[in-house]
Amino acid sequence: MWLGQRWALLHLLLVISDSVAEDSECRQTGYVENPQLFKDGDMMLGGLFSFHSNWIEIEENFMEKPKQLQCISLNFREFQLAQAMRFAIEEINNSSDLLPGISLGYNVYDTCGSNARSIKAALALINGNENDPATLKACTKPAQVQAIMGEASSSPSMAISTVIGPFHIPLISHYATCACLSDKSKYPSFLRTIPSDHYQSRALAHLVKHFGWTWVGAIRSNNDYGNNGMAIFTETALEVGICLEYSLPFFRTDSSEKIQKIIDIIKASTSKVIVAFLANMDLDVIIHKLSANNLTGYQWVGTEAWNFDSQTAKGDANHILDGAIGLYIPKAHVSGLAEFMLDVKPLNSSNDGLECTGHEDLTGVENIFTDMSHMPIFNNVYKGVYAVAHALHNILECKETCNNSILQQIRKVAFKTKEGDEVYFNENGDPVAKYEIINWQPRTNGHVDFVTVGVYDASLPAEKQMNLQNKSLIWAQRSLQVPVSVCSEQCPPGTRKVLQKGKPVCCHDCILCAEGEISNITDSISCVGCPPEFWSNDRRDACETKEAEFLSYEEMMGSLLTAASLFGTCLTAAVAFIFFRYRKTPLVRANNSELSFLLLFSLTLCFLCSLTFIRRPSEWSCMLRHTAFGITFVLCISCVLGKTMVVLMAFKATLPGENIMKWFGPTQQRLSVLGLTFIQVIICILWLVISPPFPSTNLKEYKDKIILECSLGSAVGFWSVLGYIGLLAVLCFIFAFLARKLPDNFNEAKFITFSMLIFCAVWITFIPAYVSSPGKFSVAVEIFAILASSFGLLICIFVPKCYIMLLKPERNTKKNMMGKGTPKSP
Repeated sequence: MWLGQRWALLHLLLVISDSVAEDSECRQTGYVENPQLFKDGDMMLGGLFSFHSNWIEIEENFMEKPKQLQCISLNFREFQLAQAMRFAIEEINNSSDLLPGISLGYNVYDTCGSNARSIKAALALINGNENDPATLKACTKPAQVQAIMGEASSSPSMAISTVIGPFHIPLISHYATCACLSDKSKYPSFLRTIPSDHYQSRALAHLVKHFGWTWVGAIRSNNDYGNNGMAIFTETALEVGICLEYSLPFFRTDSSEKIQKIIDIIKASTSKVIVAFLANMDLDVIIHKLSANNLTGYQWVGTEAWNFDSQTAKGDANHILDGAIGLYIPKAHVSGLAEFMLDVKPLNSSNDGLECTGHEDLTGVENIFTDMSHMPIFNNVYKGVYAVAHALHNILECKETCNNSILQQIRKVAFKTKEGDEVYFNENGDPVAKYEIINWQPRTNGHVDFVTVGVYDASLPAEKQMNLQNKSLIWAQRSLQVPVSVCSEQCPPGTRKVLQKGKPVCCHDCILCAEGEISNITDSISCVGCPPEFWSNDRRDACETKEAEFLSYEEMMGSLLTAASLFGTCLTAAVAFIFFRYRKTPLVRANNSELSFLLLFSLTLCFLCSLTFIRRPSEWSCMLRHTAFGITFVLCISCVLGKTMVVLMAFKATLPGENIMKWFGPTQQRLSVLGLTFIQVIICILWLVISPPFPSTNLKEYKDKIILECSLGSAVGFWSVLGYIGLLAVLCFIFAFLARKLPDNFNEAKFITFSMLIFCAVWITFIPAYVSSPGKFSVAVEIFAILASSFGLLICIFVPKCYIMLLKPERNTKKNMMGKGTPKSP
């Protein structure tokens, strides 16, 4: 393209310099360009087609006039396009409705695929080829053609539009798709009947994304078509999460060394999908080189330039493109066009290579010229000619003041062809973008079927633009499974993506979500924390309700503590039964039987109150457990304190002049127990009224569990209850300690001292253990302290007496109680 633009600029400079030198006379320089096909008419249309696809390179020495371009490689496809133009003109000339009484003529030039020659031919269409001295002031004459049909490629179309744009001569292309041509500030007179690559490139990116290919390679024609199209594809690919492992420019005239470098890059790549934004002639060269290097198994994604090209398919001897998928213009039919092309008639031509005698028989001939698979492109040419005819018709039919600019009239046309196709242009001179999605499906005979498997309509809402039909697709190497082409596998739910350092965003590692976090979608970039009452499952893909932890009867620890509580209750009941049976014996009577039975009753309550701790916390159980424990233990300690005081006072009362027992008789004992217990009842009532215990959930102790516990409500109330129990226990211990030197027969004080020592040791140890134990273990510690202290009191105070009553009845006498029995052996 760059070389062509230099030639165009040079040509213009030569025209300008000649004009100045000849005193404003116009004189054509260089060789005269003659049309390959021509026909006279009242109004003329121009055509630019590459009847030849290449030319002979000539070394210029810049010492003499450059030689005329020598075209080679006849291109029948372009001749078909010229025939489509002729067919449309003939049809219009025979119409009585469109441009009646006016004939259209044409001048069609061969551009040989050269940008420079395209520009020169376009200028010849505008100015004419006259070089007669009588017309040397012809610079001011009107243009020779109303519009120009062509070119097929984007680069020459850009060059031509740049030159003819200031003259407002419409250039209507049937196949130039570069999105850059939609820029009306640069190409004001350019229109086209094929959609812009702005839509095709985006459609290709969404097609690639649809099949999950996030790691692809790309090859593009190194011209305006390929470079601009690939730029839009790359931009869209990044938006939808596709990464390009490589993007390589290529042109069919590249050196062998450059082509080999492309082959080496493809060999070394890990992507299995190649997006080819290539002209069909460029692709033919690439395929030949890939075949020579045995590079097969790649999934190809193509554009309209080659995705429906039967000649490309025939040239793919090693079936490298089998299974390819891509876009093409929707199928079309122009009635009578195929017959017109095959019914060869003598042509008015300045080129012997294009002359026909009219006697050629094409029946049974199979070549590019007889191949009608590109009817959609022929239809584009057909629609372009009709757009010009409708614009001219509108100008001629105008009865009032009208804009007689053919360019403006073409932009405003809106009509239907005889086949029902709607034709109109948007503000950029582009038609609506519609594509068919084509899949190359090889047959057993080696041929390829171009199967339509879906459509893409850019005029629809984004979510409805691509519609893939339920047809079985064939992929590379005739596989029925969709190929996989990713840099990294998808991260499953329960993980998050972490980008690999120094690599594209499609290359990542999958990291398991942390505990308490989840991701429930594929390829999540982050993990989400679970709500406080929930915890992540093992797969980290869902939040589950945390396990509720509390001390229950069903678990081993709860069962053991329950058994210990019931055993203590039964043991207390057994002792009470023994005491009741021997209630009239001296031993029971001498140890204050009333306080003994009250003590046994309170111990029973102590054992039973531990059961209120073993269950799911509720409002009433939380209030009951601590208050019941506090009151029953005060009752128990009050009884022990009463017994200790009785023993101590009884000994004091034996001293001469002492009458203290009258102040500590049975009534006073009952009142003291009742009074001491009532104080604890008052403390508990105040606690329950001001700030009672209540059930709560502890979410901080364990990450994956909810601890159901009883909050104290008022810590002051709880520690007041414990403190009061502790105070009574200390007093009991002191009084029992003072009574430790009584005679052996009154030795109950020693057992009380020992029991209080155990009691105090248990509860002093309880405090740090309770504070440091988590969850249900703190409840177990409290139950253990209740049971241990209860067993301590029961065993130390009552077991020795039961031993005497059951096993040593001889010692259960009044004489022995009075200390007059057989003295103890030393």
